[in-house]
Amino acid sequence: VSWIRHRDLHLLTVGRFTYTSDLRFQSVHNPQTEDWSLQVRYPQKRDSGIYECQVSTTPPIAHCMQLSIVEPITSILGGPELFINTGSTINLTCIIRHSPEPPPGIYWTHDNLEISYDSPRGGVSVITEKGEITTSYLLIQRAKDPDSGKYTCSPSNANPVSVTVHVLNGL
Repeated sequence: VSWIRHRDLHLLTVGRFTYTSDLRFQSVHNPQTEDWSLQVRYPQKRDSGIYECQVSTTPPIAHCMQLSIVEPITSILGGPELFINTGSTINLTCIIRHSPEPPPGIYWTHDNLEISYDSPRGGVSVITEKGEITTSYLLIQRAKDPDSGKYTCSPSNANPVSVTVHVLNGL
């Protein structure tokens, strides 16, 4: 069994032997089922494309497949800067799209420090809805000047995104 990448017609593997200097590619054989798989560790966008599996039988068998690497996109609604009146609720909405599976965890930080939901300040909560599109809401009640700063939403399987919050002193 051989694996070929069509983009550059590169022979990646033959049997258990790898013929590429990119060590992320490896042929995996299951002796019980006689299945052969091409494993790509730490896939990247540039790995997207057509790959061909060839079996050296008479007549030869070949099967092509399309590999599409998707990169999750993280955004915070209303960013990159938000202006909030003192005493109102800060409501930050982080959205993760194009993720093959919902992120196992979503972490919020304020000025690079993890937000504590049980701090003496109180009034801090997070609601997360996981699905095809994952949404995490950070709610901070009774906003005060120290709540100003950079807030970052960090999904465990996607790039983080930040927004700067300005708590305005009203009359």
